[in-house]
Amino acid sequence: MGYLYRLLLNRGRVYPATAPAALVVGPLLDDPRTLAVARWERRAGERPLRAELLNWLAAFADIARLDATEQLGAPQDLAAARAARPALHSQVAPFCEDGDPRVREAAVAATALLLADPLLASSIPPHAPLVRNVLAASADSSYRWIARERLAAWGEDIEGLIAAEDERRATLAKTGSVADDPWDEGQGAAIRWLAEQPVDTAAQELPGRRHPDWTATEPAVQFESAPEVPIAVPGGRPGHPGPWRIARGEERAEWTFTPFVGVGPLHFGMTLEEITDALDEQPTVTSYSHVGGRQQLVYADFAATAVRGLFRDDRLGCVAVNALSGPQVRLDDVPLTGCVPSQLENWLLHRTARLSFSVAGDPICTDLGLAIRSQRAGDIMLTRPLFLMPEWCDLWHSLPQEEWNFA
Repeated sequence: MGYLYRLLLNRGRVYPATAPAALVVGPLLDDPRTLAVARWERRAGERPLRAELLNWLAAFADIARLDATEQLGAPQDLAAARAARPALHSQVAPFCEDGDPRVREAAVAATALLLADPLLASSIPPHAPLVRNVLAASADSSYRWIARERLAAWGEDIEGLIAAEDERRATLAKTGSVADDPWDEGQGAAIRWLAEQPVDTAAQELPGRRHPDWTATEPAVQFESAPEVPIAVPGGRPGHPGPWRIARGEERAEWTFTPFVGVGPLHFGMTLEEITDALDEQPTVTSYSHVGGRQQLVYADFAATAVRGLFRDDRLGCVAVNALSGPQVRLDDVPLTGCVPSQLENWLLHRTARLSFSVAGDPICTDLGLAIRSQRAGDIMLTRPLFLMPEWCDLWHSLPQEEWNFA
């Protein structure tokens, strides 16, 4: 799905293939294979492929409704996108009553945006209550934005929705501030309350117009030119190992990172036994926690491979790679292990335009499931990448103390 977004709606533009692709996607919604559930690149959590296809059609409809002056593509391509809307509406609208709330919300969102077509104006009155009842109540901030924007365009009163959104943000901000304050007596209650809130599954940025009041959206950082691609620091001479020796490129295994799937031969969700078989190495296991009267594995170190597996419910959720001697892990053929931290951070910021930071100042790319920690190599610091499942991206509450002490 990520390729569908990038190839056919790249940078908020339509292309010659965009409208034909949308007319192919519409009939596919009925295919039973679209019921397959997985994690998709642009939104948090799992959802059926059907819901993700509907989200793509919503992004398509969002672009098609905008003014041609916004440089959305060639006039003929934009005209073709607009002409496709009535046919798409007939294919999307039946899913507005779907039994799966993820599909239902995506269908209502796509329908609301398709109804910007003047030829579909008669369908607005029967769909307006769905937009208010389904989208405006969604945990997804992008859906709530669509509800407010479309209802306002249809002349509906949205003052209550605006007030509810402002109250939601104020409550989250206030509670988040308490949760981040170790000296506040209410920190524990605040952390528990936040953990109980539904996850905002909004796409970080749907193609089309930027929506600055989406809860999950932040403005992109603009660069005059792309930063230098990071390179791994050259290793030391083989005859001089020493405590801080950095492995040379030819000494490192070559691994590839696939976001939210795995890294090298390791896949998220593996058990310790499965990892041991994959690496053909017995780990050093020194960390267990006691939950509900039973032991749970926290982390295991594989010294020869120079990686650490971190676990939750005895399943792999995070992989940390040693900066000095671990595998060279690549993303888009760019090295992530043993690089100068500032270079890699600049490259990531340019690639995603969205980085958050841990309490220790480590950059975290939540849309990739990647965090970059620093590890000492004598008098210099090198990148120690952490590959994460989405629920691990809150490093402060996810990583054990031993990982924070790793230097």
